[in-house]
Amino acid sequence: YCVEFKTESLSHHCALENRPYARWMQYLREGHTVCVACQPPAMNSDTQRCSGDGHNADRGKILHWEAVGNSQCQGTWKKIRQLKHCSCPFVHSFIFT
Repeated sequence: YCVEFKTESLSHHCALENRPYARWMQYLREGHTVCVACQPPAMNSDTQRCSGDGHNADRGKILHWEAVGNSQCQGTWKKIRQLKHCSCPFVHSFIFT
């Protein structure tokens, strides 16, 4: 499954990232909608959920995220909706880890 989030805030460290495998962090922006896929091995085999997916969060609750590979690139987002079948666009698509 996938979860759509609206990015509320992010640290300036994301824009400073220039390592080739992590340049995607430069494109994160406040107010953008991002799509995050929950796939193995991040998916818990018992619950069939990914940690941090906002499953029990109220619609307006602010949730925290952190980028893998740069713990200083972090921020907040709000869950928009969960999609049973992923249809994430190529841009602004991520996976839970």
